[in-house]
Amino acid sequence: MTNNNLVLYSSNMIKKAKTSNRSIVMEVATTLFLEKGYQVTSMDEIVAVSKVSKTNIYYHFKSKEELLAAIVDQMIGQYNHIIDDITQKTEQSVVERIGQITMLLSEHQSNSLGGCPFLTIYVQTSHEFEFVRKAISRFFQNQQHTIENLLQEGITRKEFSTQIPPSQLAALILSTIEGALFLQHTRQDDLLLPNILQTLAFMLK
Repeated sequence: MTNNNLVLYSSNMIKKAKTSNRSIVMEVATTLFLEKGYQVTSMDEIVAVSKVSKTNIYYHFKSKEELLAAIVDQMIGQYNHIIDDITQKTEQSVVERIGQITMLLSEHQSNSLGGCPFLTIYVQTSHEFEFVRKAISRFFQNQQHTIENLLQEGITRKEFSTQIPPSQLAALILSTIEGALFLQHTRQDDLLLPNILQTLAFMLK
């Protein structure tokens, strides 16, 4: 893998006129944490790959833990912003928007140890850092709430009918998506998630 690949965490999600050293470090560290693991990634490796001096890195981040906290906050902020934009596309069907949210969550699954980038970070670090556990737990709670609202909108718009309460169905859909991301990653089967999405869409009608 080239250094260029390591510093491109989400080029289609972040548009910058100029990339600062802080941003470069965060992008490199994010990719290394997702691909190799937080525990086995050293600050020296981040220095080597990012080509940002250790002095400069420690100017922005006092420790690897502080760097992790900044990465988690940035990931959540980026995903929340895009998910909010998706939910506002009322000209699209609810099923289409849920599908877009799903594909967003799977965008970096091929580079993440656990499939989903959030689960990868959570499994690696939540036992050690309470802030990771709380932040990612809130993220998934918010996504469940978002899907619940979309389901209620779909029922109101008569796009589909269901006897299952939206709150329970939202939890089922989110857990199905996350399970599918893990299976798709372990099986290296790119069609698994799209097929599951088609099944979910069929079940909702």
